[in-house]
Amino acid sequence: MEQVNVTLTETISVLLDEKKYTTLRDILVTMKPYDIAAVFEELKDEKVPILFRILPKELAAETFVEMDDETPRLLIPGFSDSELKEVVDELFVDDAVDLIEEMPANVVKRILRQADKDTRKQINELLKYPEDSAGSIMTTEFIVLRPDMTAEMAIKRIRRTGVDKETIYTCYITDDNNKLIGTTTVKDLLLSDDDEFVKDIMEENVISVKTLDDQEEVAHTLSNYNFLALPVVDIENRLVGIVTVDDAIDVIQEETTEDIEKMAAVLPSDKPYMKTSVFGIYKKRIPWLLVLMLSATFTSTIISSFEDALSSMIVLSAFIPMLMDAGGNAGSQSSVSVIRAISLDEVEFKSMFKVLWKELRVSILCGVTLAAANFVKLIIFDLHGNENAFWIALVVSLALIGTVIIAKLIGSSLPLLASKIGFDPAVMASPLITTLSDALSLMIYFALATSILNL
Repeated sequence: MEQVNVTLTETISVLLDEKKYTTLRDILVTMKPYDIAAVFEELKDEKVPILFRILPKELAAETFVEMDDETPRLLIPGFSDSELKEVVDELFVDDAVDLIEEMPANVVKRILRQADKDTRKQINELLKYPEDSAGSIMTTEFIVLRPDMTAEMAIKRIRRTGVDKETIYTCYITDDNNKLIGTTTVKDLLLSDDDEFVKDIMEENVISVKTLDDQEEVAHTLSNYNFLALPVVDIENRLVGIVTVDDAIDVIQEETTEDIEKMAAVLPSDKPYMKTSVFGIYKKRIPWLLVLMLSATFTSTIISSFEDALSSMIVLSAFIPMLMDAGGNAGSQSSVSVIRAISLDEVEFKSMFKVLWKELRVSILCGVTLAAANFVKLIIFDLHGNENAFWIALVVSLALIGTVIIAKLIGSSLPLLASKIGFDPAVMASPLITTLSDALSLMIYFALATSILNL
C-alpha cells in the first residue's frame, strides 16, 4: 500500500510539472479526501497551492479537513478572499473551529471575516468553551424536531435542512424552551406511519453529556453505547450541540498518543514526528531526562553506602543491573495495566486495595518463578566453582522476589494515587516507577546480602 502511495505521489508530481491539469482532476475526483491529503503532505511546498486549486470546491473542503496542521498554514496565506470564503463555507462549524485554533491571529481574522454572520456567531460560541471539554469538540449542525410533528413532517424537515448538517441519522427532539426531551432515528421515522407523531416514536431515555464534561469521557461514552453522535446540553438541559463519532475517534487517538508520550517520559507534542524539528524533539525530551538523571542519583548514593560490602564480595555488583531491570519491567507491566483500566473506567481510587491485593498475588507468582529460574542459572553457569555459590544465589533470588513485589505494588498504586489528586496517571508511569523501584530493590538486595553473607 505504501509503495502504491509513493507511486501515485510521483505520478501526480510529474503531471503537475507537465501542467496536465485535466488529467490530474480526473484522477483526484476518484480519490478519497484522506488519501488526497496524504498526497499533499508528500509534495514540495510550491506544488501544494496549484494542486489544491485543481480540486472541485466540495472535495477541496473535505480534503482541507483531513490535512495535517502544516499544510493549511501553507495554503491559506496564498488564498484570495473569495477562495478562502469557498473553503470556509464548505466546512462544518466544528472543523472550522479546529482550523482556527491552529492558525495565527492574522489568519484567524481573515477566516472569520469570510464566514457568514451565523457561522461566525457559532464559531465564536464554540471557541468560548475550555480546551478538552465536550463544548470544544461539538458541532452545532444537527437535526432538531418537535414532538408534535408527524413522521411525514419530520422527513420533509430532514430533506429540507439536512444538506448542511454533519449527521442526519440521529435526530433530536426539543420542547419550546429548546430542552432535550428525546431522540429518534431516520430509520424509525421511515418505518412509522406518516401520521404518527414524533412524540410517540421518540426514545425518551436520552443519554447526554454536559458542555464542560471532559472530552475523553465523552469519547468513552460514545464508545460504550455505540452511538454515532452524542447530544451535548447545558446545565439547564438545553440542547446546544452534538459530538460525532469521528470527533470522538480523534480525541481517543490524541489522548492515547499523549499518554504514550508521558509514559515514555516525553512531553506531549501536537505535531507528527517527521514534521517536528530536532530542537522541538529535544525540548520535549530533555526536561524529563534531567529529572530522571537527578532522581537516579539516589541509586548511586545507596550503592556508595554499601561500598565496603561490595568490595568484600565484588561478585555481588554483577547482579545489580539484572535486579534493577527486573524491577523496572515488573513495575511497567503493572502501571500500564492500571493506567489502561483507569482510562476505561474499570478501576478508581476506591478500588486501590483490590488492585493491590491482585497485584500482590501476581507479583509473588512472577517473583518466585523468576527467582527459581535465576537460582538454577546462577548455580550452574554464573557462580560455578565459587565456594559461596549457594548463598550468593540465594541472596540474589530472594532480592529478586522482593524487587518484583515492590515494583508491582508501586506500579499499580502510583497511577491510582495520581488520578485521586488530579494528576494524569500516565505521568506516574515507567520512568518514575523505575526510579523508585531501583532504589528500593538495591536496599532490599544489600540488606539481604549483609544479613545472609555476614558482610
